[in-house]
Amino acid sequence: MPASRPGPAAAAATAGATAGVAAGVAAGAAVAGATDRPAVRGRRAPAVEQLSLSQARRIALRAQGLDRARPSGPVTMRGFQSVVDRLGLLQIDSVNVLARAHLMPTFSRLGPYDVGLLDRAAGTAPRRLVECWAHEASFVPPSTYRLLGWRQRAYREHAWGSIREVPLQLSGAVEEIRALVHERGPVTAREVHAIYEAEHPRVITGWGWNWTMAKRVLEFLFFTGEVTAARRNAAFERCYDLTERVLPPAVLAAPEPSLEDAVRALVEIGARAHGIGTVGCFDDYFRLRNQARAGVAVAELVEEGVLRPVRVAGWDARPTYLHRDASLPRRASGRALLSPFDPLVFERRRLEELFGMRYRIEIYVPEAKRVHGYYVLPFLLGEQLAARVDLKADRGSGVLRVQAAHLEPGTPGETLPALVAELEELARWLGLHDVRVADGARGDLAGPLAGVVGA
Repeated sequence: MPASRPGPAAAAATAGATAGVAAGVAAGAAVAGATDRPAVRGRRAPAVEQLSLSQARRIALRAQGLDRARPSGPVTMRGFQSVVDRLGLLQIDSVNVLARAHLMPTFSRLGPYDVGLLDRAAGTAPRRLVECWAHEASFVPPSTYRLLGWRQRAYREHAWGSIREVPLQLSGAVEEIRALVHERGPVTAREVHAIYEAEHPRVITGWGWNWTMAKRVLEFLFFTGEVTAARRNAAFERCYDLTERVLPPAVLAAPEPSLEDAVRALVEIGARAHGIGTVGCFDDYFRLRNQARAGVAVAELVEEGVLRPVRVAGWDARPTYLHRDASLPRRASGRALLSPFDPLVFERRRLEELFGMRYRIEIYVPEAKRVHGYYVLPFLLGEQLAARVDLKADRGSGVLRVQAAHLEPGTPGETLPALVAELEELARWLGLHDVRVADGARGDLAGPLAGVVGA
């Protein structure tokens, strides 16, 4: 087994662990999936630590940086970097009904901040973030980009949809556009399309992505790692350039990790970001989609003492693991609206088991059949998901509109004033001057909320 693995440095959090969490399984004795093992050579195996559901929640919230009030004062690049280091990735999504997905996690943890920090981190050398397919399309640290090379190689044969056909149908265009990026990059798909539009006009269909030939080729090169985004322009278009001109020289010079080393490092990043979880949780963080492979990585991490088996009261019999850097705060006192693409919300089964919230994105559900709304954000208060609100930034009128608001079972009594304060802070960050509950807004919290924000 290799002595070291690539990946971002772990956050030093063990000092805050309570005695219960700090009581570890003896080194070398734990095996992935072990619970009550038989005695070995006359010695009893160490007992697997038992944790309450409340303890598991607080561990997860501390790992995600959501267990305490936000820091005061302006957010600096150092603060932004601390979020990147803690989370390991920021998922990108094109929906902009409120704020783009990759911008929200930093707000949820640090409060109002200058989004130019992310633009600098991902758009100027030496880059702190680069784009690739991680948990879907994501910003990741450059060192993590190298851990996903095996996936990029696999995309050459197993890419999805219209991307899969690119090297077969457009081999000549691939060579030409590859050379064009080399000569002129960074370039957008729109700029490249303008060059080839006469020969390859845009084809409009009734459904699907309707990508131009230029966009399909550029995305194929992006999927396979030949190009990446040097930056995003004002229209949020990728400006494609050769990956070798985007990654920092030190990252380019580092040796390519093996598949096994890369998967183990990715699983460890996911485990550290979660604090506590199952193989499925850790596998999903980078969408590895191979729990058998992730399970092997977990077993090796247990053997090394990076993870240890634990049990959580009320969870099923699936093996659960605690990261060695995880810590258990005495209480959770944070407050945050969480994007549908926030790492705490990524894995829906985990979210339901930890917080009792069954959450589904209803963007593609017909409006009449939606239960909670179009773009719904869970509202975290302390260690509970106390409510969920469907929000829209009406930039034309300068208003943050609440389309629906629902309380969760067992919600704390202070939920309403805490949510109002959070909505007002979100509105200010978005440059909106008011919060309003829409006429006809659904949910048992909509009426009380309207009475407060409309006063």
